[in-house]
Amino acid sequence: MSNSLFSLSGKAAIVTGASRGLGRYLASALAEAGADLAITSRRRESLADFQAELQSRGRRVLALELDVRDFESIQRAVREVADAWGRIDILVNNAGCNVRKPALEVGWDDWNLVLDTNLRGTFFMSQAAAREMIKRRYGRIINIGSVTCVAGCAGLGPYGASRGGVKQLTMSLADDWGPFGITVNCLAPGWFKTAQNAVLYEDQSWVEYLCDRIPLKRPGQPHDLDGAAVFLASDAGAYVTGQTLLVDGGISTGATRALPKKAFAPGAD
Repeated sequence: MSNSLFSLSGKAAIVTGASRGLGRYLASALAEAGADLAITSRRRESLADFQAELQSRGRRVLALELDVRDFESIQRAVREVADAWGRIDILVNNAGCNVRKPALEVGWDDWNLVLDTNLRGTFFMSQAAAREMIKRRYGRIINIGSVTCVAGCAGLGPYGASRGGVKQLTMSLADDWGPFGITVNCLAPGWFKTAQNAVLYEDQSWVEYLCDRIPLKRPGQPHDLDGAAVFLASDAGAYVTGQTLLVDGGISTGATRALPKKAFAPGAD
């Protein structure tokens, strides 16, 4: 198989929420594959060091201020990329937020914050980028979901609802825009340590419990997402659309712990 299938050389990509965490990992992976990057954050200054790093690797980089909860901010950012480069080939909808509370404590504003950012923002970013992609009849949209797309987790009601919505939205948009040469997929990470959830990893007993549930016995590491992201963004994934790709170490299998040895004895049910 030719490595050119996975090359993003000459492609222009937008990665939202790229100042830290998964967004930074994903943007770095696309840059390594050859893409030029438009990286966004609500505060442009938070992108300065990452912009310089990507430029040192020979990439063209735009650093843009973007709030995906603001319709005009979305239109402005997409227009700026299109004006600068004349094309948008790839969009990674990574910008997101979370509110961890027991369901009985979730407030109206908590719900709106999470759903407006994770679900509504994903839709309207996709819509704005797709208008540009349709002009060239080519595009790759990667919506960032989560293992909570397919599994529940106490204390993550609004977040799980938003990510489940992203999974369903992905299928609908794939159907809408497939005739224009645009693929739309959902990349769903499992448990990765980021600034957003770092406090959880301070509890060693919780980390041990988590690893016990993951067949590969460890949380995700930054580069564990690289291959999946490049695959979905490249010509290698040209016939893949409407899918949710879980990169979760297997936790979505529902495993809890290994069966005791006696379970494998002859005659055991």
